[in-house]
Amino acid sequence: MPSRFSDLVWPDTASYRIANARIPLCFVAAPHGFAPQDREPDREDGTALIDILIDNGRIERLISAGTSPADERPSVDLNGRQVWPMLVDAHTHLDRGHTVVRSPNASGTFKDAVLATAADRKKWTHEDLLTRMSFGIRSAYAHGVSAIRTHLDSVPEQAQRSWPAFREMREEWKGHVALQAVSLLPIDLFRGDWGDQLAKLVAESGGVLGAVTRAAAQSSHGAPLDDLDSLLDRLFGLAARYDLDIDLHVDETNDPRSAALPYVARAALRHNYRDRVTCGHCCSLAVQPDDEADRTMDLLAQAGVNVITLPTVNLYLQDRGGGRTPRWRGVTLVHEMRKRGVTVAAAGDNCRDCFYAYGDHDMIDTFRQAVRILHLDHPLAEAPALVGPAPARIARLTEQGRIAVGAPARLIAFNARTLNEVVSRHQADRVVIDGKRSQARVPDYSELWDDALVSGTQA
Repeated sequence: MPSRFSDLVWPDTASYRIANARIPLCFVAAPHGFAPQDREPDREDGTALIDILIDNGRIERLISAGTSPADERPSVDLNGRQVWPMLVDAHTHLDRGHTVVRSPNASGTFKDAVLATAADRKKWTHEDLLTRMSFGIRSAYAHGVSAIRTHLDSVPEQAQRSWPAFREMREEWKGHVALQAVSLLPIDLFRGDWGDQLAKLVAESGGVLGAVTRAAAQSSHGAPLDDLDSLLDRLFGLAARYDLDIDLHVDETNDPRSAALPYVARAALRHNYRDRVTCGHCCSLAVQPDDEADRTMDLLAQAGVNVITLPTVNLYLQDRGGGRTPRWRGVTLVHEMRKRGVTVAAAGDNCRDCFYAYGDHDMIDTFRQAVRILHLDHPLAEAPALVGPAPARIARLTEQGRIAVGAPARLIAFNARTLNEVVSRHQADRVVIDGKRSQARVPDYSELWDDALVSGTQA
């Protein structure tokens, strides 16, 4: 009888073998020592049974299970249980996280989330930011996340506090969690001098230039922007000057009149910025007429614009009204975009703040919910790519989100032999490997119970 998962003895060394690991092939990068035909012929979930040879914390070889040469290194036999890479969360808001107790959203609506966040921002001291961002990163790492892209509120009075705190966190987590930051502010603010100052700050911080776009037509997403094209040209021009990638919040509304997405795609074409532009949310695309949505998605494919869907937060916020049952799930047209060759990732977005009252920075939870919300199953084989290779490609992190020879052995082992089993349970007993088995645990909520932190009066 196979060993129980809880009874497995993991080598306490940086050089060892993981035998009989079942790995979704969408995670595996060449070169490797097996071929697709090596998978079991009765399996249709796109997995193969593989031995992983690890040397000094890095993957030395990937070879068909049972064919690797014997050597002296210790081994753990998973008996066909799943192994994934540590995952990539390419759209978060670490600076807003864990404020839900002190600044709740009274109605749960997008409008009240914006108002409550603006009020809470006055409490974002350097110490407050470090405490909450650290809590979020430690939670993510314990769950098996090795890379995070966070948007940082970057209005003039806030940027000088948030970006230094982010840089401190990035240095602290170097080698374990790769951290990226994106500026976040209304695109209107790029009209003046602040746009250039911010682009310089982002460049000096090794970040990504971002903003919140609004539609050129009147919609519930805000006042119309008559100069959206020129504002995008201004932003793209600054990005080109400082050699920055672009990541935008786009059409986060259920109003079909909100249609900034095609403007972004045309700007990417004008500025020859293929594969360097990412759009998050894009919710209204799903409620626009089919012919309009088709034209927009064709433009995205032509321009090489990436898209990130935020299924849990969009499900929570979109089409919300007091005492009224929502009529749609709030998510964008993921299947239709992927069929056109658009790179699409899924991410966690907000966590325990005004925009999303729940969450734990757990990308396995995000993936499991995304499968249900977006109907990523039937077949399920390619769905894991949305939380590994796709976000890694968007963030240009070549050693993240996949299992590759020469890459660090950053892995997650599950007590599950099939993708169905991964999705069906919470995987609370997963084993996270960062070179060797990680001892990281999620931080205790009591760390956030300090009266000064709850009230936002930290110095």
